[in-house]
Amino acid sequence: MLRVLTLSTLFPDVTRPNFGVFVERQTFGLAAHPDVDLKLVAPIGLPPGPLGRLRHYAPLAKLPRRETWKGLDVHRPRFTAIPFTEGRGHAAALERALVPILDTLRETFAFDVIDASFFFPDGPAAVALGKRYGVPVSIKARGADIHHWGNAPATAAAVRAAGQGADGMLAVSAAMKADMIAMGLPADRIRVHHTGVDHARFHPIDRAIAKAALGVTGPLVVSVGALIPRKRHDIVIDAVAALPGVTLLIAGEGPERASLEARIARHGISDRVRLLGAVPHTDLPRLIAAADVSALASSSEGLANAWIESLACGTPIVITDAGGAHEVVTSPDAGRVTIRDGLAFAAAIDALLKDPPTAAATCATAAAFTWEANTTALYAHLATLAANHPSRG
Repeated sequence: MLRVLTLSTLFPDVTRPNFGVFVERQTFGLAAHPDVDLKLVAPIGLPPGPLGRLRHYAPLAKLPRRETWKGLDVHRPRFTAIPFTEGRGHAAALERALVPILDTLRETFAFDVIDASFFFPDGPAAVALGKRYGVPVSIKARGADIHHWGNAPATAAAVRAAGQGADGMLAVSAAMKADMIAMGLPADRIRVHHTGVDHARFHPIDRAIAKAALGVTGPLVVSVGALIPRKRHDIVIDAVAALPGVTLLIAGEGPERASLEARIARHGISDRVRLLGAVPHTDLPRLIAAADVSALASSSEGLANAWIESLACGTPIVITDAGGAHEVVTSPDAGRVTIRDGLAFAAAIDALLKDPPTAAATCATAAAFTWEANTTALYAHLATLAANHPSRG
């Protein structure tokens, strides 16, 4: 039996049900493996003192420190995350907060390996804890944890050191692996580990009926992603503005809402472009499957779950050459990869609307992305690290 300690600062809770749902699904898959005993620690970063009880921090501060989350026992310790420090000190604070909890946990659960599901601040803390307990450490790179934290002046050195100190690493795409190697991480310790998709939930449906339920009659484009600068929803809005009669629905919430609303108003397309806000993950399949095209103009990605979920729904994608784009768009049935420009996106969307692939053909391009394959690969990776670690000698 492989005893796994999964560490993730990117995990859902009752206040943020969509936060890290792909980490949640990966963790549940591993926990269900017949040869795995898993404990999950999902730390929450809060500012010190009274600041931690203000505004959006207050709901997080009230979360239980331990709970059963969808059948899984979850520890939610707090660590100090001081705002406006650009992450400086967060990994060290996380390590300090975890030591007493893991010291106690270790008495009854002698974990064989630490599985850190995000590179920062999880990675540096996990490597330090691996040394403390004499167990191997794996860190998974997903996107912003490498592209942002791995290049930010305050945290880049810690990210590189974590990668060099880890016994093994996972990358969500071959492109992500290449980026990790370019920043000095050892290639022989990095394994590509693709995400999965629940094909029982994300699959083609009657598009006309689904559109009618949304109040849409003509061509429909959807975009799924947080309203943050790197998702570049502005480009998709500009593209749809150049496509008369096309409706755009954007699912996501974030600090860019006001600027995107202003952009929609300037184009005069408020009647056919809607910001839906945060859409529960359970509601995404019908939204995506209703669309003729799914578009995301991200400036950086690892391998976006929204890409795979769209393909599984039979909805072709228009995306930029970011992260693992060409590992997903492997044929015209999957969609188009184009440059980060409104007119280029408009042309790619228009081409798919005029000559669409069948939903079945698009769905087939996502067939290899399953959670079963994800679990099998993750178990093999962690079991190998545990078996080869000197502590097993």
